Amino acid sequence: MEFLQSADFWIGLVKIVWINIILSGDNAVVIALAARSLPPHQQKKAVFWGSGAAVVLRILLTVVAAKLLELSFLQIVGGCLLLWIGYQLLSDDEEEEGESKTYGSLMAAVRTILIADLVMSLDNVIAVAAAAQGNVVLLVLGLAISIPLVIFGSTLMIKLMERFPIIVVLGAALIGWVGGETIASDAILHDYAVAHPALHYVAAALGAALVVGVGKFWRKGSNSASVT
Repeated sequence: MEFLQSADFWIGLVKIVWINIILSGDNAVVIALAARSLPPHQQKKAVFWGSGAAVVLRILLTVVAAKLLELSFLQIVGGCLLLWIGYQLLSDDEEEEGESKTYGSLMAAVRTILIADLVMSLDNVIAVAAAAQGNVVLLVLGLAISIPLVIFGSTLMIKLMERFPIIVVLGAALIGWVGGETIASDAILHDYAVAHPALHYVAAALGAALVVGVGKFWRKGSNSASVT
């Protein structure tokens, strides 16, 4: 336990917690969007298990994240997964409007949280690993401390989404934005992205527009056509 007396340990711990506070905002949105489709008594369970499992997944992912990011097409596939998740979460919200509201399952919500967090955390865990500097205890402790932060953020987002439905659309757009960013960050596009710095933002904007456009407006048009 001598490491507890080291200033470097505590400085590293503060860095990891701070990094997670900064980088976990989009993860909290995903958790909130997935959990809000559940009955109220299951929402807290989804937030707790989804957040806890996601942090454990990040710890395991940290070991191999740097190598994974070097694989071509991996982030393209991951980005497409995020676009699909954003569409699904937004279309689920459309289906829940009205008197015939239906609830999803706890396992489906936790699965959605894990898949989204896995993709969105690839870049994040590299920053966390750099702050840990190879100290496994520091890494595990720092990420474990981030669990209540993510849970609090997710719980707050659920309440805000219930009060201000527009946040659901903005949250889905955020997932689409991150999905577009992820696709543009793929190793196979590295040289092109360096030559065209705007690609990062164009891809992110297109991802957000695609999720909102397909998930909300296109689906609403389809529903209107079926009614007529």
